[in-house]
Amino acid sequence: MIVLALAILLDMILGDPTNRYHPTAWIGNIIAYLKPKLKSEEREKEVIKGIIAALVVIFIVIISSYIIIFISSLFGYIILTIVSAVALKMTIAIKSMEEHAKKVIESLIDDNLLEARKRVSMIVGRDTSTLDREHILSAVIESISESITDGITGALFYYSLMGIPGAFGYRAINTLDSMLAYKDEYHKNIGLFSAKLDTIANYIPARITGLLIILSAMILGLDWRRALKIMMRDKSNTPSLNGGWTISSMAGVLGLRLEKIGYYKIGDVYEEIEIRHCYIALKIMKVTVLLFISLISFPLILLRMHLGWYT
Repeated sequence: MIVLALAILLDMILGDPTNRYHPTAWIGNIIAYLKPKLKSEEREKEVIKGIIAALVVIFIVIISSYIIIFISSLFGYIILTIVSAVALKMTIAIKSMEEHAKKVIESLIDDNLLEARKRVSMIVGRDTSTLDREHILSAVIESISESITDGITGALFYYSLMGIPGAFGYRAINTLDSMLAYKDEYHKNIGLFSAKLDTIANYIPARITGLLIILSAMILGLDWRRALKIMMRDKSNTPSLNGGWTISSMAGVLGLRLEKIGYYKIGDVYEEIEIRHCYIALKIMKVTVLLFISLISFPLILLRMHLGWYT
């Protein structure tokens, strides 16, 4: 629990290091190296290669993180705690999400639509070249909503269950999904297994996070009843089995319709989307993370301790 608290504090203060020092970038380099080797003229071979590659990447990441933590433990409790906190911090991204969102907002405040499109393209997986102001703001809020699970609570959930190797295993799955799980001709076979793994890994965290967004709304004095209504109605509107839970609950809290053109529309138009809604979404993100730590992570860690799952 000390490690978890320190990791959150470090992330809020320092944010993410450059890719040169970030483990997620290292995981991405491994995947990028393997990716061309997964192609074949036969669909079955591509699927099998994709399965093997995903398992190899996850194995390397989990074993590497375990070795680092084991070696740190040889130098005493203080070193182990510091190394573990830094390692866990590398699997979550609270401040960096906030920084990316604010850069887009700054461009919109300056009426620089071209720069806003460029900056939002760094946090969403869609063509942003023709987005208007409304859809740029929608993309920012959608990204904040999804990143609560993908960038924070998912890793915290598996850390709470399995320690640092669990958090890094989740991050490996998440990175595999972001690099391989596309439906175009090149990726559809090699990324099939990675997409399924990511869906399974996020199944529980996404649903918990969606519900905690509603609880956050209650705490912040926002319309949690509307959030619950919209979430239950629109949670299945996205192509992703999991993403709709957090996006729909956020749309309900804010009273907005969020749209990815050609893919989905979530929520109703209670208000016109404005920059202030992005700031509210960021506040909800932080409260949701605190609730997740208090109501999910700490109890799971205490349960592990009670069951003797720590060595």
